[in-house]
Amino acid sequence: MSFKEIAPEELKENAFKVIGKDWLLVTGTAEGKSNAMTASWGGMGVMWGKPVAFLVIRPQRYTKEFIDRAEGLTISVFGEDRRKMMSYFGSVSGRDEDKIAKAGLTPVEDNGRVYFEEARMALVCRKLYAQEMQEACFFDEESNVKWYPDKDYHTMYIVEIEKLLVKE
Repeated sequence: MSFKEIAPEELKENAFKVIGKDWLLVTGTAEGKSNAMTASWGGMGVMWGKPVAFLVIRPQRYTKEFIDRAEGLTISVFGEDRRKMMSYFGSVSGRDEDKIAKAGLTPVEDNGRVYFEEARMALVCRKLYAQEMQEACFFDEESNVKWYPDKDYHTMYIVEIEKLLVKE
């Protein structure tokens, strides 16, 4: 199977399911090296007249270092048959091992950004905005207490979806 590019507004999948249930593999590439992590928080929509994705990454995640140094990132979505692999990417640090090689994934490079041949969908994205979340900005104190007991607030990224690729 090969990838076919579609316009973001042609996407027929439910973003709540794709992000919250299927999970995402976010990949940053910098200086010729890539690292990826599982994500299950984020969103898709329109911002500044562009199709975008919203992602949040904690400061201690190794992949964040790659994303911060790069112009963009990719988001890969896999089938349910890759659930164990997605759990692995969420629990092991790329500082300790080459997760991409160990998982047997085939990197595909697009304009300096890497996604994976085994994915069922891939988004090639350009960073537009990043901001560290702040305790003072929470209206919902319950979420602040529940999700940030260590005060390790995510950085929120807004990325333009430059290409949306789906398996044919």
